[in-house]
Amino acid sequence: MANRVLKNASWIVGCKIVQSIITFLIGMLTARYLGPSNYGLISYASSVVAFALPIMQLGFNSTLVQEFIEKPEKEGKILGTCLTLNILSAIASIVGVTSFAYIANPDETETVIVCFLYSLTLLFQAVEMTQYWFQAKLLSKYPSIVALIAYVVVAVYKIYILVSGKSIRWFAVSHVIEVFVIAILLIVLFKKLSKQKLSFSWELGKQMFNRSKYYITSSIMVVIFQQTDRIMLKLMLDEAQTGYYSAAITCIGITSFVFSAIIDSARPSILESKVSSKDRFEKKTVVLFSVITALSLAQSIGMTLLSKPIILIVYGEAFLPAVPVLSCAVWFVTFGYYGMVRNIWILAEGQQKYLWIINLCGAVMNVIVNLILIPLYGAVGAAVASVITQFFTNFVLCFVIKPIRKCGYLILKSFNPKNLVAFVKKRGF
Repeated sequence: MANRVLKNASWIVGCKIVQSIITFLIGMLTARYLGPSNYGLISYASSVVAFALPIMQLGFNSTLVQEFIEKPEKEGKILGTCLTLNILSAIASIVGVTSFAYIANPDETETVIVCFLYSLTLLFQAVEMTQYWFQAKLLSKYPSIVALIAYVVVAVYKIYILVSGKSIRWFAVSHVIEVFVIAILLIVLFKKLSKQKLSFSWELGKQMFNRSKYYITSSIMVVIFQQTDRIMLKLMLDEAQTGYYSAAITCIGITSFVFSAIIDSARPSILESKVSSKDRFEKKTVVLFSVITALSLAQSIGMTLLSKPIILIVYGEAFLPAVPVLSCAVWFVTFGYYGMVRNIWILAEGQQKYLWIINLCGAVMNVIVNLILIPLYGAVGAAVASVITQFFTNFVLCFVIKPIRKCGYLILKSFNPKNLVAFVKKRGF
């Protein structure tokens, strides 16, 4: 299993490295072309759509892997049911996003149009849920290659609109194209690799929803404390401040594929170990926390020291106000990924009902801190608010809420360097 997990992760990381290089080069040109204000508007649209994503997903993104592991004989029916419900939810979400943009920005036609165009990604992200079948089967090389193909297609598209000098609306559509390519190719691969046909079951849908429903509210709360800062910056200040903040967050996200690859690849192994041995389950969880801690601290220190040259190289002098934002915001990385690992533990232990409490507390904390700090310090205030919120939500609350206190102790155990050494020697989980 350890070798399969490592091989699975290597495919994800390998393809993501190429994707990151493409994203870096195209993103650099795009940001320089759009400037802080238009770049901030695209980021605003992305944040508004992010609020609808948990509603579209119906919480299935957190439970599908376990559904496939527990009921492999029904994988076709599970996926077919998931896709049907998600597509219906996506249509409703697109209407909701457009309506919000119109109400919040009544005199800004361009903002409403950009938000609508960007929201079309939800329809294809519903189909993209197929990726969780590949995760459960430890076949992540397929969605990784598919994502790489999509990135290349979008890169060519963006180069065209940059050379042609197209408007911001064309950039809003680029993400739609990317998700569309991924969704279609994943469905084709599933039909080729799986022996089961897609089908729909209302009864199975209700059973799946009963397990996943706890994640909807919690995911919305997560989005609130991840995206509210950008929306508040736009509504309280202007697009430029949103652009500076988004530029810093984008730099931080350059390495997110490493963390996502490790966590996604470790998830099936950790969930399976829970069934066979509690001791192995806890050890694997501690090791995952250790790996995340080491990698995130290395990133935080590196980006803090090199924040100015990073911003200058990627975005140019127009984005220099983003330098202190990057230096502050990068320190939320550790605690942000702690939350992803904690959610695996919560799912395995059947403690999903506490997720909404955790994330509600985080959402309230984020809004309050942003309301205080944004008027005083602008984008830097939003960055500090993010660090405070992630630390409080994904670390402090693990010790405050008694039923998940065990997870907090596992985080503390992960600080022992021996766990990281064990991971390196074993070359996997």
